[in-house]
Amino acid sequence: MKNIIKTVTLMAVLAFILVSFTAVEKKEIKLEKSKIAWKGYKVTGSHEGTLTFKSGYLIFNKSKLSGGQFIVDMTSLVCTDLSGEYKEKLEGHLKSDDFFGVEKFNTASLIITKVKSTGKNTYSVVANLTIKGKTNPVSFDISVVGNRANAALKVDRTKYDIRYGSASFFDNLQDKAINNDFDLVVDLEF
Repeated sequence: MKNIIKTVTLMAVLAFILVSFTAVEKKEIKLEKSKIAWKGYKVTGSHEGTLTFKSGYLIFNKSKLSGGQFIVDMTSLVCTDLSGEYKEKLEGHLKSDDFFGVEKFNTASLIITKVKSTGKNTYSVVANLTIKGKTNPVSFDISVVGNRANAALKVDRTKYDIRYGSASFFDNLQDKAINNDFDLVVDLEF
């Protein structure tokens, strides 16, 4: 009887140790401390602002990044380089159907599909980005240190049917042309 108890106890301890070392860990982001900064470019300058997350998490396997998923609140889009009437006009236009159509598409999402370690705390990521109901792959690098992660990515808006002011689709825009690519800088805390 003592041998059976010892054997069962030993098996339970070994199972616990095995699970501890191979456990997959899902880390929810802290919404109030995580942010997205955006910057869009036009011939005559640029505009920038922020977006907030509705939800998000990163997945770690043996303390290494292995996946993640994020939902962005597109209604939270604000411009931070303008004020007053011009700020309101730009935010309204960016939220309109000419750009992100937030009345119909109030969220965007990013789902990590592939992660490759490129060094200490750095990873190369492939993800599916969905904006306005259209999904396309994006690639970017991410750094994870402690309970923080940072990434920067460039997005071609025309892949999401956002063509307003694009010289790729409209002629004679001259100084009214808006670049197809915009930048996102993402800071996560979990």
